[in-house]
Order: sequence, then structure tokens, then C-alpha cells
Amino acid sequence: MLLWDSNPEPRGPSPLLKAGTEVNLAAAAFVQSPAHLAAGGGHAFFLLWQFQTGANLDQQDWLGETPIHKAAKVGSLECLTLLVASQASIDLRNNNGQTAEDLALAFGFLECAQFLMRVKQIQSKKAEAQCDSSLHDSDESIHTDATTRQKRACEMNRPIGKKRRKSNGKGVSSKHNIKV
Repeated sequence: MLLWDSNPEPRGPSPLLKAGTEVNLAAAAFVQSPAHLAAGGGHAFFLLWQFQTGANLDQQDWLGETPIHKAAKVGSLECLTLLVASQASIDLRNNNGQTAEDLALAFGFLECAQFLMRVKQIQSKKAEAQCDSSLHDSDESIHTDATTRQKRACEMNRPIGKKRRKSNGKGVSSKHNIKV
């Protein structure tokens, strides 16, 4: 299924592309696209080419697995890195309810599982930051008023030099009782 043009002379698009071959075309029996096969074989270069030609990196096969599942099953950290950088979903579950991280652990690829776990944590933190940012933007005027009130309260309670504040809010010098 994976065809490679070994002719070193540049002739333009390969005959495969000229014929209009679909990049997401799956083999009938197992519904696996070339991206599935590349990831399952640990072929990061071919996977990159698939991505650049428009392959769907979240396409599921007959087992419900995407290319990221295939890469995790064979322990290809290079393919996993490429898939994550290409925005492939890491939370998709196969027909057995397993994520790529689960498969990496099940097949004994601890380094791959840890990588996927770190990516998931980073993505969660980014999502929280975006949520906080959007809340901040929508409530900016409320936030600005609260910040201003907080700054004023802090300034009122902070001693300035040798001066202190009386309960009525007027400043009085502690040495000479001179009103400020």
C-alpha cells in the first residue's frame, strides 16, 4: 500500500498524486489509512508527508484507533511527537475505551506514556489559562474597579515614613502632631 518513487529526478507530482489518489483512503478490510500504517510502522517521515498532503490525523480505523494510537502501540516517540505537534487529538478513545497513553502503558512504552501525560497536562493548563483570560476580558471593568479598590485599601493601611493614619483617615505626624 505504501508506494515510494525512488527516481531521484524531480518530475513534479508523483504519479500517485496525478492519479488523484485520496490521502485518507483506507484499506477496505481494516479501514486503515496510509497515516495509520506510517504511524504503526514508526515511519515519521512518511507520516509527516501524509500530514502535509492533508491526511486526517484523527481518522479512526475498525478498532477505533487513530494514528496516535498506532504510534503509541509500537512505542514510536518520534511519530507521537509529530502527531502532537500536528494537533492530533490525544484524548480520543478506541473501541475498548483506551487512549494512546493507555496503550503505551499496556504495551510497555513508559517513555511514550509519560510524554503523552505531560502533553495532556500542558494542554489542560493552556485551556485553563484561556478560560481565565476570557473571563478576565469579559469582566475587565469589574476587575479594574476591584483592583483599584484593593490598591487604595493597601495604600491606606501601609505606613508612609514616620506618618501613621488615624481612624478618621487624616494623616498625623507621630513626633510633632502636625496635620498633613
